[in-house]
Amino acid sequence: MKRGKKYVEAAKLIDRNIQYDVAEAISLLKKTATAKFDETVEAHIKLGVDGRHADQQVRGAVVLPHGTGKAVRVLVFAKGDKQDEATAAGADYVGADELIPKIQNENWFEYDVVVATPDMMGVVGRLGRVLGPKGLMPNPKAGTVTMDVAKAVKEIKAGKIEYRLDKTNIIHVPVGKASFTEEQLNENFSTLIGAIIKAKPAAAKGQYLKSVTLATTMGPGIKLNTAKLA
Repeated sequence: MKRGKKYVEAAKLIDRNIQYDVAEAISLLKKTATAKFDETVEAHIKLGVDGRHADQQVRGAVVLPHGTGKAVRVLVFAKGDKQDEATAAGADYVGADELIPKIQNENWFEYDVVVATPDMMGVVGRLGRVLGPKGLMPNPKAGTVTMDVAKAVKEIKAGKIEYRLDKTNIIHVPVGKASFTEEQLNENFSTLIGAIIKAKPAAAKGQYLKSVTLATTMGPGIKLNTAKLA
């Protein structure tokens, strides 16, 4: 794969044989973010678990102290007073059964997170095949199936992110923007890694944090010293 000139120059700053401390990695990260737009800073965390087993699943949500730097659009499935609460809390879209055909037939996906009250899950469940593959299905573990829709919306707007394993047992999540200060990125990352360590399944054996890499949207990956994170 041919890399651009900026990527090649940025890659020269990073020693592939070194596992960096978090502070060093973030400092390097900001130097390698050379795109014309404000790049997202992503964490890629490979865990020593087998997500095919229910007792080794790692999934949850955490509020990043400085948010992700991205405006998040929230859709809430609720009825009655709960619709009013969601709207007052800042939800972008609020509705009930009438939204189902819009999503199923019109491929409507102008939102980033879906929240639902428990009594709406029977209805929302019909969208499983559509929302599931996009990672949009509400889930109690992520706090997106709840009666407290106002709290859920406010937390998501404030920078709450969901983390979950992909098929290769890696978690991919944003931890901010390249324009954030080093302190902000450090605090966001520390909050995230702390939550993931806390979520370690009892069934997980051996090394839990297999590898942790930080990268900007267009930049090279920077490997972290996992021994100093655990």
